[in-house]
Amino acid sequence: MEHIYDMLIVGGGPGGYTAALYAARAGRDALVLEKLSAGGQMALTSDIDNYPGFEQGVDGFTLGEKMQQGAERFGAKTELAEVFSLNLDGEVKSAETSEGTFYGRTIVLATGASPRPLGVPFEEEMLGRGIHYCASCDGMMYRDKTVVVVGGGNTAVEDALMLSHIAKKVILVHRRDSLRATKVYHDPLMQAENIEVRWNSAVAELIRDEKLTGIKLKDTVTGEISELECDGVFVSIGRSPATELVKDKVALDKAGYIEADETTRTSVPGVYAVGDVRTKAVRQVVTAVADGAVAVHYAEEYLASL
Repeated sequence: MEHIYDMLIVGGGPGGYTAALYAARAGRDALVLEKLSAGGQMALTSDIDNYPGFEQGVDGFTLGEKMQQGAERFGAKTELAEVFSLNLDGEVKSAETSEGTFYGRTIVLATGASPRPLGVPFEEEMLGRGIHYCASCDGMMYRDKTVVVVGGGNTAVEDALMLSHIAKKVILVHRRDSLRATKVYHDPLMQAENIEVRWNSAVAELIRDEKLTGIKLKDTVTGEISELECDGVFVSIGRSPATELVKDKVALDKAGYIEADETTRTSVPGVYAVGDVRTKAVRQVVTAVADGAVAVHYAEEYLASL
C-alpha cells in the first residue's frame, strides 16, 4: 500500500513551511514537495528587514532554512522533487513528481508568484545590486538616494509613493502617456515634491559597475535613447502566479491567482492556497506565514469530517 499523508504541501516557501510546522505540531503527517530549496522567492532576497523577530534583519535564504528546520523538528518531511501534475479529486489526492507519486488527504498549494522582469541584459546578475522587485522589502536600502520605479499600475504608484518618504528622489518610468493606476492615486503622485514621472519611456539598458549606476531609457514614441543616473530600480510591472498545475482544477481570478479568501480554502474541498499564489491584497513573507497557519486550521476541520 502507498503511504497516504495527511497533508501534501506543494512549495517550500514561508507559507508552505508554516503549514508544515502547524500540521506537524498538530500530530499530522505532512510532506513538503519543493523542487529547489527552502524559501521560494524569499530565498533570493538578501536583506529582509520587515519580518518580526530579527532586529538586525535576515537574508531570505537563511530564513527559509530556519523555517524548514523548525517544521522538520516536529516531524514534517521534505522531498526535493519537481511536481509535474496534481490529482485533486476524491478523498485521497496525489502529486506526480520527478521522485514518484505521493498521496495526501489534503493539499496545500504554496507555489508562489514570480515578478515579471524587465527583460533587459544583466537584469538577473544585478538582482540585489540595484535591481529589486519589492519596494517594501528593499526600499530602506535607498534612504536619501535616487531610485526609479518602473510601471504604471496601482502597485507601481504605491511603490513610488512609499519610496518618496525614504529616497531623496523617485522617478516613475511608464511606457505610456497615462497611468493605468486608479484615479485615487493620481493626486498624491502629482503632489509629491520628490517624484518625477517619465512618460512614454521604457528601460532599454542597465548602466552598471559593481552596482547599478543608471539606466538607458528609450522613448516609446520617437525611439530616442537617453541616460538617467540612479542608485536603484524597482520593477513593478506585475507578477505571474505559478498556477500551471491547477489552472483547470481550481477556480482562478482574472489575473490568474487562485481564488481563496482569508480561510485559504479553494473551490475544491481539501485543497488550500497560501502565500503569493492566492488572491490577496498584500503579498509579503508575514502574510504568507499567516496563510500557512490558517490553512492547517481549516484542513483540520476537513480531515475531521472524513
